[in-house]
Amino acid sequence: MLDFSSFFCGNLKNRMAIFLCFLFLIISSATGCDRCVHRSKAAYFSKASALSTGACGYGSMAIGFNSGHLAAGVSSLYKDGAGCGACFQIRCKNTTLCSSRGTRVIVTDLNRNNQTDFVLSSRAFMAMANKGMGLGILKHGILDVEYKRVPCEYKNQNLAVRVEESSKKPNYLAIKLLYQGGQTEVVAMDVAKVGSSNWGFMSRNHGAVWDTDRVPAGALQFRFVITAGFDGKWIWAQNVLPEAWKPGMTYDSGVQITDIAQEGCSDCDDGSWK
Repeated sequence: MLDFSSFFCGNLKNRMAIFLCFLFLIISSATGCDRCVHRSKAAYFSKASALSTGACGYGSMAIGFNSGHLAAGVSSLYKDGAGCGACFQIRCKNTTLCSSRGTRVIVTDLNRNNQTDFVLSSRAFMAMANKGMGLGILKHGILDVEYKRVPCEYKNQNLAVRVEESSKKPNYLAIKLLYQGGQTEVVAMDVAKVGSSNWGFMSRNHGAVWDTDRVPAGALQFRFVITAGFDGKWIWAQNVLPEAWKPGMTYDSGVQITDIAQEGCSDCDDGSWK
């Protein structure tokens, strides 16, 4: 685990280092609790496609995520795009209609309506119901729920990098991160030519999409700063894009992210969530 305070704050040589030092100070003072059980309300969209075209930028690919169990989260969960791809377990509190296990969803969009913390795909909404009550639960429209963040699991699936169609050699590269496992958020990203230590920072364009207009020539490697609870560290993907990378193609990063948040909270899982 990298010691952010000594590494970044002691090496303020460029804009990226200054940014990450400032970021460390924010992270180290945070009091968030991803693993706590929260109580709110959830509504649903009648079509999952409404969530796939949302703020995270996953597009039609989102329909294939998590068997279509998708969600739009409020700004505190969307986190300016850092919350894209996060997984949550949600269950409704109406025990007549709903099971105790609930359903697991993945965040693919921003919910701009603060009346509910989540807007679910209809498939995810129905999955909260007891057997045979899926259609009945839809009639309620909005339900009282409780939820907690859980690790995303992609067995035998590495973090993937999709080159966006807007990318144009040699001056512009936009990539989308897919299959981000664990209970983490990517908060910064660098790119360099394979074999080079001359790293250049990338910016979050929106959601899960990062870009740069300073594209190194040749095959490309990436490194990511991820946070999990109060911890932060580098993830290094050493050889991701070939020299002949193409827009629209998805490339295996060769790494898996499995880190789990380690913070405590006053309202934690009571053990009834299985």
